[in-house]
Amino acid sequence: MLRLHLAARSTCRNARTLATHASEPSAVTPAVRHNWTKQEIEKIYDSPLLELVFRSASVHRQHHDPSKIQLCTLMNIKTGGCSEDCSYCSQSSRYSTPTKASRLLDIEPVLEAARKAKANGSTRFCMGAAWRDLAGRKRGFERILQMVREVRGMGMEVCTTLGMLSPEQARQLKEAGLTAYNHNLDTSREFYPEVITTRSYDERLDTISAVRDAGISVCSGGILGLGETDRDRTGLIWEVSNMPEHPESFPVNALVPIKGTPLENNEPVPFHTLLRTIATARIVLPQTIIRLAAGRQTLDESKQAMCFMAGANAIFTGEQMLTTPCSPWDEDKAMMSRWGLEGMHSFEQVNVARKEGARLEASPDAAGHAAEAPSAP
Repeated sequence: MLRLHLAARSTCRNARTLATHASEPSAVTPAVRHNWTKQEIEKIYDSPLLELVFRSASVHRQHHDPSKIQLCTLMNIKTGGCSEDCSYCSQSSRYSTPTKASRLLDIEPVLEAARKAKANGSTRFCMGAAWRDLAGRKRGFERILQMVREVRGMGMEVCTTLGMLSPEQARQLKEAGLTAYNHNLDTSREFYPEVITTRSYDERLDTISAVRDAGISVCSGGILGLGETDRDRTGLIWEVSNMPEHPESFPVNALVPIKGTPLENNEPVPFHTLLRTIATARIVLPQTIIRLAAGRQTLDESKQAMCFMAGANAIFTGEQMLTTPCSPWDEDKAMMSRWGLEGMHSFEQVNVARKEGARLEASPDAAGHAAEAPSAP
């Protein structure tokens, strides 16, 4: 009887120990669905919040190492003067905002910023230019292609956001070494015309198709706090979940209202809404990197930890986002150390590495596959 009692205590003790340790990604990866219905996604989103986070955390551990966070740095290489009317953006020429228009930067300041980002632990460097498209910008595009080549040569992942792309432009970016292209859908198809009128939803999807067809990883997500409803948030997730391939990256931005834009007086999005969106996206897009993007600096450390628990596994870190504040490297690395998190290596995400294919195999050091991940202080 005593032996049975001790065995039972041992079993319970082992169970408690296992419950407090993060599980390894599953050896047998569950199938990824591309046929979610809107009703299924709405049901997930509307489920009790703690149950939702528990479920998303479980899915996250089946597909990702829960101790890894990708550190990304974003640089505005051409500010303001954009002809689009995105109602959240201070870079639109249609609004009077604190953001002043500037020309495309020279190559060396961009490379210096990339070197600084790498030294501080970032393994993806993103470059944004406030353009509707690249029409008539041949010399500027050539300069950007050279930026891509040089940053890629540092062993970093390289991402750009340059507006709409043609298939040929996407091909040239791929040949230069571009890892990913950011082109957010922003919100649901139904709510989109309330936010932007100068570019259609289908035009955004066409650019995403050109990027994907060129073999570049897709980074496409949305912004919360535009005045959308819960159904618009689930509608956005439904749109990306039914693409031929899920985006390798899904940024979740919280609107930072900027004086002079039509949305300057919008109320901050509630944290529980942000958390629900992250958790739902993690369940529906299990292999995708979920990026906690703009607005993160408004979250205290415990709220950020909840987002990581729910499945967010990338952040922007450094001196600033495009036109909004960003948490600095030292603060982020200290936070990660407190929570037992560490940075991803370049090209660590399986689907990103798959798209890099022969380039990584031919020269893993030059391609950045062996780039150092950031160490916590």
